[in-house]
Amino acid sequence: MTITVLPLDTPGLGDRTYVAHDGAVALVVDPQRDYDRVLGLAEAAGVRITHVFESHIHNDYVTGGLELAREVGARYLLNADDQVSFERTGVSDGDVVEVGDRMRVKVLLTPGHTHTHLSFALEADGRPVAVFTGGSLLYGSTGRPDLLGPDHTDTLAHAQWHSARRLAAELPDEAAVYPTHGFGSFCSATQSGGTASTIGQEKLANPALTTDEARYVEDLLAGLDAYPAYYAHMGPANSAGPGGPDLSLPEQADPAELRRRIEAGEWVVDLRNRTAFAAGHVRGTLNFGLDGQFVTYLAWLMPWGTSVTLLGDTAEDVAEAQRELVRVGIDRPAAMATGTPAEWAGGEPLRSYRTATFADLATQLARNPATAVLDVRRNQERAESHIAGSAHIPIHEVLGRLDEVPSGEVWVHCAGGYRAGVVAALLDAHGVDVVAIDDSFDNAGPAGLPLTTATLQEISA
Repeated sequence: MTITVLPLDTPGLGDRTYVAHDGAVALVVDPQRDYDRVLGLAEAAGVRITHVFESHIHNDYVTGGLELAREVGARYLLNADDQVSFERTGVSDGDVVEVGDRMRVKVLLTPGHTHTHLSFALEADGRPVAVFTGGSLLYGSTGRPDLLGPDHTDTLAHAQWHSARRLAAELPDEAAVYPTHGFGSFCSATQSGGTASTIGQEKLANPALTTDEARYVEDLLAGLDAYPAYYAHMGPANSAGPGGPDLSLPEQADPAELRRRIEAGEWVVDLRNRTAFAAGHVRGTLNFGLDGQFVTYLAWLMPWGTSVTLLGDTAEDVAEAQRELVRVGIDRPAAMATGTPAEWAGGEPLRSYRTATFADLATQLARNPATAVLDVRRNQERAESHIAGSAHIPIHEVLGRLDEVPSGEVWVHCAGGYRAGVVAALLDAHGVDVVAIDDSFDNAGPAGLPLTTATLQEISA
């Protein structure tokens, strides 16, 4: 018997959903809020969805599992111990779920990412062929154990090691591993590589399976860094039973309305890439380009509940942004506008600022050693290597620490340019004279910039 597993990537959040089918019926694991994509996969494969499995109460996105199950008449399965306010099929460790006539799913309790986290071993012809590991065993890593708060972190870190070991012990080496997190998600303890793996491959490379418990926990906890503030709102939303998304486009706003919204402190977000934004934009607008982790950083930095208006080249760009926003529970943009910055400005002069490379920065510092350099990377990145004498404010702390931004012209950098572009736009909106470094940090040393390291304790102090 052939079982087909179809992964559905959500790169903006670094997650995957899975559809597994036998040619007739299908099961779904960890669907995103915009589950129309799942329906499209099932329709293309000519299969009927009968079961929707949830590995855990997610902290990084709003699930589409409940509404998907309701729409197609499928069973919605999650841990019986999860405290939720809706009807579902509760499952527990050791349960076996029949999916159609040919697929069986064994439920495995794998705490670590959460206390009630489940993995699902998919059997064909009586033998496990795959395991959906959610936020437990990832490719070369594991899910982070600190999202439920510091009182739980140590216990969950130890549990994560044991869960990984259980999967390795109970499943054959050839069983495919299908995690939900680990493709850029902040739910991953470390950023894992690869797009496919097996239990056997993880036994050779995954720290949870190659190091002893004490060393694994020590390294895991030492490597944890900040995660998005909006995560605090995802668990409650998922426990309450989120409804389906409304993806209809918002109303168009004219230049007067855009100005009114900006002056009222609302977030008017330009979706174009950072190069285009730097070259010309409406005063007071912010830039979260669709070419990067748009929704992760917008939802992280924007005060929760703030009204947001979207500006895009086309209605398709706005629709793409809106789709990403509903995945984290930002359901309805206040308004939208399409076209060009000149059309949005309504005759008001556009603002702009310079972009540069690290070689340009080296030249600038040689000319003026007092030039202010602002590093907006996370603490772990900063500790590994940074430009000597640079200031440091992680991107997610900039809005709360504007009084610490150096005076005068400020050259802003990150690791690749996206976050620097976000911060440059934020600072520009607050009247700071910025230069956005749109370059890879790998080029900083070769450009002649003096690099140094620091401990995390020094960075955090």
